[in-house]
Amino acid sequence: MPPETPPFWQEKSLAQMSEAEWESLCDGCGRCCLVKLEDEETGRIHFTDVACRLLDGDACRCRDYPNRSEKVPDCVRLTPASIGDLHWMPPTCAYRLLANGQDLPDWHPLVSGRPESVVEAGISVRGRLAGHEDDYSVPELIGRIKAWPGRWPKGARRS
Repeated sequence: MPPETPPFWQEKSLAQMSEAEWESLCDGCGRCCLVKLEDEETGRIHFTDVACRLLDGDACRCRDYPNRSEKVPDCVRLTPASIGDLHWMPPTCAYRLLANGQDLPDWHPLVSGRPESVVEAGISVRGRLAGHEDDYSVPELIGRIKAWPGRWPKGARRS
C-alpha cells in the first residue's frame, strides 16, 4: 500500500493554499461573527453572544458571504497576511491555529469528515445567540459580554 499523503493543511502554508482549500478551513462555528467590544483602556477584546446581522444562527454561516463587505463595512476579510494580526479571532479558529503552527483539532470537519462535529464539540454558536446586532444598543451589548466564545470548550480536545 502506498503511504498516505498528509492533508493539504499540513503540507502547505496558508499563503500556498488554493481559494477552495482556504475556504474549507472555516469550520462554520460562527464565533468570529459575534459582536466584539474592545476596552479602550486595555485593548482587551470582549465577545458577546450577539451576532452580526448577516449570520444565520442555525447554519452558522453568512447569509450573503459574497457581498458581506458591502453590507457590513466593518466585516474583516481574512487573508494569510492578516490572520497573524487578528488577535481577536477565537482560539479555536483553524486559521489562527495553523498560523500559529498548530494542527486542526479532531472536531474540525476536515479531520472528522462531519460538519456536525463542530456542534457536538461545543464549538458552534448554534443555539447560543441572544440575537443580532441590530436588536441591541451599545449599553445592551455591554450587558451581553460572554467568556465562552473566547475559550476552548472543556470537552473539546485539541490535536
